[in-house]
Amino acid sequence: MSSAPSPRGHATASVAAILAESAARHPDDVAVIVGPTSTTYAELWQQTLAYAGALRARGVGPGDRVAMLVPNVADFPRVYYATLAIGAVAVPVHALLKRHEIEYVLRDSGSRLLVCAAPLLGEGGAGGQLAGVEVLTVLAPPAGQDEEAPDRLEDLATAAEPLDTYVPRDPFDTATILYTSGTTGQPKGAEGSHLALIEQVNTNLMTTFDMHRGDVLLGALPLFHTFGQTCTMNTGFRVGATIVMLPKFDGDAALAAMVEHGCEVFMGVPTMYMALIAAATRSEARPPLRYAVSGGASLPLAVLEKFQQVYDAPIHEGYGLTETSPVATFNHVGVPPRPGTIGTPIWGVDVEIADQHVEDSIVLLPHGEIGELVIRGHNLMNGYLDRPDDTAKAIVDGWFRTGDLGTKDDDGYLTIVDRTKDMIIRNGYNVYPRQVEEVLAQHPDVTMAAVFGVPHELHGQEIEAAVVLRDGATATPDELVAFVSDEIAAYKFPRVVHVLDALPLGPSGKVLKRELVERFGSPQEARQSS
Repeated sequence: MSSAPSPRGHATASVAAILAESAARHPDDVAVIVGPTSTTYAELWQQTLAYAGALRARGVGPGDRVAMLVPNVADFPRVYYATLAIGAVAVPVHALLKRHEIEYVLRDSGSRLLVCAAPLLGEGGAGGQLAGVEVLTVLAPPAGQDEEAPDRLEDLATAAEPLDTYVPRDPFDTATILYTSGTTGQPKGAEGSHLALIEQVNTNLMTTFDMHRGDVLLGALPLFHTFGQTCTMNTGFRVGATIVMLPKFDGDAALAAMVEHGCEVFMGVPTMYMALIAAATRSEARPPLRYAVSGGASLPLAVLEKFQQVYDAPIHEGYGLTETSPVATFNHVGVPPRPGTIGTPIWGVDVEIADQHVEDSIVLLPHGEIGELVIRGHNLMNGYLDRPDDTAKAIVDGWFRTGDLGTKDDDGYLTIVDRTKDMIIRNGYNVYPRQVEEVLAQHPDVTMAAVFGVPHELHGQEIEAAVVLRDGATATPDELVAFVSDEIAAYKFPRVVHVLDALPLGPSGKVLKRELVERFGSPQEARQSS
């Protein structure tokens, strides 16, 4: 007697197929370059299957969660695809987290074990111990280990029987759990399905990016984050590109690596573009860039124009979130980009503007009106792990509520105005920090700027800014206030500018404005400005 068919049919899928298929089709092509070491697709897949065999021998099976704390080196894809090949779920951990934060991720995700790179064992090993989770290492030296040191995954892989191939999964099974850097409360684990991640990659290649077998990409975006993981690694491997990985981003090192290896595509967040512009003042060498991709945060127009001038390559800006796998809109390659916009929705995905004040349903607004960006399509997450209430608030009527404010024009191009939580209300007027930041970015002495609201007794909120100046710059806070006040309405310009050595940044390169508000916005510091 035959079993009843699944309600979703019998289709199977696996993100691990991305590496497996390219290894079969392009075995001798170089997949990864780290420093002087190159690894072909065939080598990387064989090493991955060996790692998978070691994890299986350690008791990991389909549906189990495997946390990984690994920088941008070849071991990241080995561990990532090995986990997926067993049918388990990959839980990449932000490389800068401290032990209690790592403990939280391990407990919340229910991870069975943690694979931790040796340089990160100080916090990773302690986090694993606090959570009661077994820790394995990669990149640890083979000799001179003490008995307390975790087992080396490399040794276990040598001793174990490798997998023959990957375990197929239901297309809607969870493939990854990525923790969002929550603005309030604890981070939430967004569950990405095999279908969403595979369809994202295929859509990127078919109709979004211009990427081909043999292209050389710079892998500078952190791979534990959705942007680097999906757009650089998964998309690059799917097409048979070579990824030059940088374990730690530095503008001068990135420029040198791109020149040495002939990188044609660069993907980065705004802070990386600023660093590359600065690096270009110290070196005349330039890579053969065909184009660049920006995401993660809004790229100031002044930075975009300067980069295009210095590197002679167009920047295509896009938009997405961890919950949308991540790309939702893009200035599609092949169409002249519209600077200042995040482009149009990718194939098969709807992005509209909704009334942000209506919480229990989606009320779409006409073109040109400011409202909340909402998204639906094949790229949506399964939900937040074990948080049905949060999932229900985030996904309403089939649309994901982004929390970002923007507009959509009659051509379908979307523009981000700001985060709903970042909007400042001064004397009842809405002030969008991004507009003010764009003006600050035009000042020749400013490399980075963040505008935020602080409590104020008279105005409700007052506008302040924090900036980082170029080396040798002499602009004073008062000069910067005057510069902005000459360009925008009186209710919008910052009354106070703080000059800092660096701005607080999150894992994707976004400025953590809440930290600036906490630092400068305490009630006793509330300004009595006019």
